[in-house]
Amino acid sequence: MKLLLDTHALIWWIIDSPRLSEGARAAIAEPRNAVLASVVSGYEIAYQQRLGKLPAEIPEDLPRALRDARVRSQELTLGEAIAAGRLPGPHRDPWDRLLIAQATAGGLTVITLNAVFRDYGVPICW
Repeated sequence: MKLLLDTHALIWWIIDSPRLSEGARAAIAEPRNAVLASVVSGYEIAYQQRLGKLPAEIPEDLPRALRDARVRSQELTLGEAIAAGRLPGPHRDPWDRLLIAQATAGGLTVITLNAVFRDYGVPICW
């Protein structure tokens, strides 16, 4: 299975937070699953760090932390960005909309506690 980590799931995996559900933890740890983090999450993390809204445990060297956690970076295509901008509905979170578009285009299951992904037909695991 190919898994795309929502930003909160990525953070909780990296810092080994108990807030990550057992189901999500098991799916990420399963060696047969490809575990991906969107470049969108990199932006969101840097932005939230700048605002002081994230825990201090997040490593400064996020690319290295991803490699150490066996999480691959998932690039964003122009087509995915356009698709995100065209998504219907009232959900306004730009980061979620980009992850929804990436998951849809790539046939990915999103590790998230955010049920709004289901509203867009994206399978989630939590």
